[in-house]
Amino acid sequence: MAENKQRREPRRRDEEREELDERVVDIKRVAKVIKGGRRFAFRTVVVVGDNKGQVGVGVGKARGVPDSIRKGSERARRNMTKVALSGSTIPHPITARYGGAVVMLKPAAPGTGVIAGGSVRAVLEAVGVRDILTKSQGSPNLLNVAMATMKALEQLRSPQEVAAIRGKDVNDVLPFWERKKASED
Repeated sequence: MAENKQRREPRRRDEEREELDERVVDIKRVAKVIKGGRRFAFRTVVVVGDNKGQVGVGVGKARGVPDSIRKGSERARRNMTKVALSGSTIPHPITARYGGAVVMLKPAAPGTGVIAGGSVRAVLEAVGVRDILTKSQGSPNLLNVAMATMKALEQLRSPQEVAAIRGKDVNDVLPFWERKKASED
């Protein structure tokens, strides 16, 4: 009986992994200088999301690429955070900085698509955003850009939270296309 339970658990973990959207954003060769010369390894940036509002970024380092991807994926799964979304976009514009990278995110009307490049696109698609406008400034380092995007997403507040903070009705803080849709109904 105990053997059957042990057999079932790995299957559940495999099913969870299949649900998650995993993307390798960057693979870089890094070197550690030691007495005998240089020791090379690989640094991998991995983004994992469920396309329903949860996303995580992980960094893995190892002598081989597959090991570094596995480590990055495990760290990304551990670091997953919940993100406030408003339909297929984000609730309000936001700017975040991480290192030398600055990322600006702006909500967009349905049908716009993900207007983003590189690691910003990977993070936003993994979290489940389908309509957004973005701008990445400063450092082009893919790790810093991905982390700046994560920082911006973590700072987002739901329309209900923003309305409560401002002391307004929820309809007053919604984007114009949602207000228009609500007035037509």
